[in-house]
Amino acid sequence: MRRFAAVLIVAVATLSLPAAAAADCPGHPDALGTFRVLAVSAATTPRVGRKHFPETLPLADKELVLTFDDGPWPTTTPRVLDALKAECVRATFFLLGRNTDAHPLLARRALAEGHSIGHHTYSHPLLSHLPLAKAEAEINRGIARDEFALTGVARSTPSTPFFRFPGFASSQPLLDRLQDRGIVVFGADVWASDWEPMSPDVQLQKLMQRIEHVGRGIVLLHDTKAQTAAMLPRLLRELKLRGYRIVHVVPASASVTN
Repeated sequence: MRRFAAVLIVAVATLSLPAAAAADCPGHPDALGTFRVLAVSAATTPRVGRKHFPETLPLADKELVLTFDDGPWPTTTPRVLDALKAECVRATFFLLGRNTDAHPLLARRALAEGHSIGHHTYSHPLLSHLPLAKAEAEINRGIARDEFALTGVARSTPSTPFFRFPGFASSQPLLDRLQDRGIVVFGADVWASDWEPMSPDVQLQKLMQRIEHVGRGIVLLHDTKAQTAAMLPRLLRELKLRGYRIVHVVPASASVTN
């Protein structure tokens, strides 16, 4: 029996974040900055992102949450982190365990620079194609390797209970199990399609058209893609010019059950 109520409750706290305000961005007073923090908690697991679920995060018009999948990667993640740092923007990185095994210092850098760390399995299989036990083992292995890179302790209880399915290939049993564990499942409201080869210019144009269409929401990018790393500084400047504001999502409590 689930230890949580059956009715979905998402409690959101808006916190001030003066250190990341554009006016306080060192050497860059015109930075995009991070407008506010959204602390998310749930009596049952929130499943957010309207491309995959009925609801998304409670964001105002022109508020965006930036998320990056599949890292860390040595040739591109540093460039992504540099671009975010230059604009005092905080994002959420959904890490692959095999990449945190190979590049733990990059995972630690993302955490040290104030970004939220989520999980994305160990090796990026489509979990809905696996038997339930193997799928959950893949999730746990990814979390454990991410936690080891970040904290030195390999555990399947995540410090930040955020998870995204590779390829968004979820199944109801896995969603139920993650709900029982208090782990937030992220979908997306808009994506850059940066798994498709294109120039940074084309990607920027396509992504801005999609953002303008939805007006607010969770944006999905990949910090493993060279075109995304090249595009990101211009994307952040364009968001600033068009009046968009960045929201940083964090867990309301690190207390979750295994």
